[in-house]
Amino acid sequence: MTSTEQRLAEIRGGVPARRHNARTIAALTGNPGCARRAVLDSAGVDKPKLAARIGFPARFGQSRFAIGRGNAFEAQVKADGGAELLRLVAERLGVDPGGPATWTDLGADDRAGADRSARSRAALVAAAPTGTGEPAALFDHPLLGLDVAGQRVHLEPDLVAARLAGRYHVVEVKSFPVIDGQADPAKVAAAAIQSAVYVLALRELLAAEGHDPQLVSSDVVLVCPRDFANQPVASLVDVRKQLLVLRRQLDRMARIDDLLARVPAGFTADPSADPAELRRALESVEARYAPECLAACELAYFCRHEARAQTAALGRPVREALGGVASVAEALALAAGEDPGEPGQAEAAALLRAAARLRADALAGQPA
Repeated sequence: MTSTEQRLAEIRGGVPARRHNARTIAALTGNPGCARRAVLDSAGVDKPKLAARIGFPARFGQSRFAIGRGNAFEAQVKADGGAELLRLVAERLGVDPGGPATWTDLGADDRAGADRSARSRAALVAAAPTGTGEPAALFDHPLLGLDVAGQRVHLEPDLVAARLAGRYHVVEVKSFPVIDGQADPAKVAAAAIQSAVYVLALRELLAAEGHDPQLVSSDVVLVCPRDFANQPVASLVDVRKQLLVLRRQLDRMARIDDLLARVPAGFTADPSADPAELRRALESVEARYAPECLAACELAYFCRHEARAQTAALGRPVREALGGVASVAEALALAAGEDPGEPGQAEAAALLRAAARLRADALAGQPA
């Protein structure tokens, strides 16, 4: 065990590291500037247990009903060897499917993960497009891999379609509806970054086998139920932006020694430690709270409590507009003209004073 591995083990309390999956990797990109989350995730800390231990349990997650509904819809879409799924994907890509596709169920392999991973690798590499007129190949639940902070993470996309339009396409099946041609933007955004994780893993697999990683399209096919029925509809989601953010955050976590250099000696996130000690330890590592964290990070309620008097708690637009003004009290003083502020705060101070004048004028014009 290296000194870095030993330090990470000490941070999480010596318990086995919690494994990442596509959802947790996707969540990393939601707040790439948060050193606290980067350290905890690099160490593999069990954040749900940690949050409960310090008195701020996480309050999000999928219900059993939602999981069951999603599994049923996925099974429906993939029935008959993926015939309907192939039609949907080919139609959305604007290509001729070229007859029935070969169907390989890589999720049915219940052998050890290493064997299933090797089988998935061999099947996907063998399906690399070599010319025109090749039948499409559909791979159900292949097992991919990605390095995250020195750990090999196993990832399982819903489906990978090969050879359509001469490329590979990641296909994600989601149970949230598309109503009148529109889906919930937040859910689409979450599906996009999760799919980007699979695209990156598949590109790295092909590159390791000597193939062009760009054979994996950055256009992900998202299959959802249309309106309030279970009729599936396919959409294309461009994940190029998500890929860039994901790569930057993974590179940052790979430089874990740089992160650990800013962590106080003796820092612990061991869920069995004293709650007061854990809270003090967490406060010693800088966080970057934003309201969006509530939907993606198990420690968000603790960080929100910690940032309750900070401008960051009001959202990223406020934090960015008031760059350099950290606290609400400081912002109010600048708005009232009670504090001229530092030289670097002149623009934010002018903005706050203008807003205060507009508010005063609006209130003065209201009927008594």
